[in-house]
Amino acid sequence: MPDAPALVKCLVWDLDNTLWRGTLLEDPEVALPDEIRRTIVELDARGILQAVASKNDHDHAWRRLEELGVAEYFVLPQIGWHPKSRSVKDIADGLNFALTTIAFIDDQPAERAEVAYHHPDVRCYDAVQAAELAGLPEFSPSVVTVDAAHRRSMYQASFRRTREREDFTGPDEDFLRSLELVMEIKRADETDLSRVEELTLRTSQMNATGVPYTDAELRALRTDPGHEVLTVTLTDRFGPHGAVGVLLLGRHERVWHLKLLATSCRVVSFGAGAVLLNWLIDEAAAADVHLAADFRRTDRNRMMEIAYRFAGFTDDRCDCLTGLPVPDDDPARAGVEFRHLTPDRRPASTTVRVKAPALAARSAAVAAGGTRG
Repeated sequence: MPDAPALVKCLVWDLDNTLWRGTLLEDPEVALPDEIRRTIVELDARGILQAVASKNDHDHAWRRLEELGVAEYFVLPQIGWHPKSRSVKDIADGLNFALTTIAFIDDQPAERAEVAYHHPDVRCYDAVQAAELAGLPEFSPSVVTVDAAHRRSMYQASFRRTREREDFTGPDEDFLRSLELVMEIKRADETDLSRVEELTLRTSQMNATGVPYTDAELRALRTDPGHEVLTVTLTDRFGPHGAVGVLLLGRHERVWHLKLLATSCRVVSFGAGAVLLNWLIDEAAAADVHLAADFRRTDRNRMMEIAYRFAGFTDDRCDCLTGLPVPDDDPARAGVEFRHLTPDRRPASTTVRVKAPALAARSAAVAAGGTRG
């Protein structure tokens, strides 16, 4: 059986004779077919972002999208007279998405060819396929999470934050304080599991191992007293950022084993990874245990390696690692290495308020009852 195609994270629409019927410069009353409107709404509900790359007058085209009642569905519209390949690249860069996750639809073969020539990883579709896109596997996530259904509004809020940050004249730390950031760390419940699975699959740059965990595996670990499955959300005065992180922690008498740490690239600039690690290190210090973190280098997770080193993790061996699961025993963890830290108490963040359970308070009871690796 062939592998399922990678999911599309953003669909870029041409306008004339693709999204709407007709050419705007010739007919100001171009119409939006019902089947196209249904496709736009359905993809949005699935968490697939949508953008525009159109050769048109920006104000005229955007005004028509507003009149048709669909302007709100599009992020980072690129409407002007430059090549479509440039527009597609600007959208991908603005979203921090790999080109392999971008799709482009246009009625003109020459435009599709121009995009494909410059960006061969972008999947291109003929406009005649527009009404069928929602039925294709690459546009059909197996699970639609709560965050996915609100992904577009969260990205639009992030663009407003970015604009405010650009206008802010003080130090970065003062700007972060002005956002009134709140990080909530909680034990995953049933509704969180699909978000956790999605984060392990979608996050690559801030993923310590790249090891995926299935829904069944996460359910088993969530009920195992020797493990913690923790989800991380972030909010500020602009609204929720949604689920931005996941930790999978194995508890042992002398050491906590951080099997998975993944955080969304969307919150790197807020220092979310450092805040999360410092909280965990402080909890481990309070519990008087060491930390061992799984790490596997990939071609995209250099930032995570740096985050571990800044937090104080090293390659040094420690006898506390004896008895931890050996990566080579599990094919899925091939290439995983241990990072080790003897924790010390860490001060609270001055820019992010953290709401979290007290892991240290539970540690003694779990250790007394024994753990599973």
